[in-house]
Amino acid sequence: MGKFASFLLIGLVLVVLGTINIRGNISSIHWYNRRKVAECDIPRYGKCMGSGTVIIGVSLILSALLGVIYKTAVFDYMALAGCAVGLSVMLYGQFKYNKGIF
Repeated sequence: MGKFASFLLIGLVLVVLGTINIRGNISSIHWYNRRKVAECDIPRYGKCMGSGTVIIGVSLILSALLGVIYKTAVFDYMALAGCAVGLSVMLYGQFKYNKGIF
């Protein structure tokens, strides 16, 4: 039960942070990950990074809820897949708008 509660809590935090990033406030992203982003690209960068964060958060929340309902560990793979997709979206944003990871 503790794993599901932690998945739910972390997922909620990630959804909130992602929503803040989508709205254009990228201050929650570490400075060296956003230092090369042009001023005109900040809204698009925020949407890309925020979308990836929300994808990860939603996958954790769904995995926790479905894991509690159906009492099986199969949904851990759903969380893993959601994290992979979310990280892919975030890496795309990093390479496109920040011209690299750092």
